[in-house]
Amino acid sequence: MELIDPFGRTVRDLRISITDRCNFRCTYCMPEEGMQWLDRKEILTFEEIYRLSKICVERFDVDSIRLTGGEPTVRARLPVLVKKLAKLRVPQSANSHLAGKNIDLAMTTNGATLRLIADELKSAGLSRINISLDTLQSEKFFKITRRDHLANVLDGIDAAVQAGFTPVKINAVIQRGVNDDEIIALASFGREKQIEIRYIEFMPLDAQGHWQRNDVVSQNEIVTTINNVYPLEQLSARGAAPADRWRYLDGGGTVGVIPSVTKPFCGDCDRVRLTAEGQFRTCLFSTSEFDLRAMLRGTATDDQLAAEIKRAVGTKWAGHAIGNVTFVRPKRSMSQIGG
Repeated sequence: MELIDPFGRTVRDLRISITDRCNFRCTYCMPEEGMQWLDRKEILTFEEIYRLSKICVERFDVDSIRLTGGEPTVRARLPVLVKKLAKLRVPQSANSHLAGKNIDLAMTTNGATLRLIADELKSAGLSRINISLDTLQSEKFFKITRRDHLANVLDGIDAAVQAGFTPVKINAVIQRGVNDDEIIALASFGREKQIEIRYIEFMPLDAQGHWQRNDVVSQNEIVTTINNVYPLEQLSARGAAPADRWRYLDGGGTVGVIPSVTKPFCGDCDRVRLTAEGQFRTCLFSTSEFDLRAMLRGTATDDQLAAEIKRAVGTKWAGHAIGNVTFVRPKRSMSQIGG
């Protein structure tokens, strides 16, 4: 049975935050100090994550799961969870290109410790990896992340490629006056490594709450900047995928932009989210959550959990309304929700 929201969008993609902790302190994600970490007993166990994932896949035909954080690689024994989730199979009856096959299991990471477990994750069944990298300059990297780990991240990217992940994508949040001068440098890096750079418009989820519309470098600006150096041709419509994509006319690969602010893709959104402590969210910018952890740790049956998930999806908004007077900023920062 498909999970359809009030606006006729079918849920296919489940984003799961497996920890609120991170070894970085990125300015657009969390404060430098003073984060109140969740106690370990508040975090969903692997068994609880698997149970909810199984319900979403087998009952609602969800065919894609992405693991996020915080930073997912700081969660102990991560390959064990990956191996459990990778075995989930999309129902044969599902209206999906993966019907009867294993789910598409992906992860978003900062890459700093990826070298240590890349091969394990690949062997466990992880399909794809996105690695966050906003700058190629050491001083700027430290200013953005508040950590001196650029060399480790670059090595983690190489480790992902060497482990055989296809594709490997780089997520770069572009902020005016911070790293917008590196749009071309990042594009060149992606071309050299034969990996796709995905530029992301800066969203109002920074921990300090300092986001301003003027800080956003738009998709049009990003694409124009790249096209002036490396001519581009836009690829076909993205469907439910968050990124618009272009190919380099000289055969140098592809590049993407996620225009969350200037060209919202809410009308095609197929995603729902599960926070590290088991709160179900229908949108990154939701102001309400549904407590699945209490049900998991109580007497709830799978039928009851499925009914609650369906009820939650029945409240999904038409869109986040960034830039409108009706927009309400979530109380949580990005690190507490899951990227």
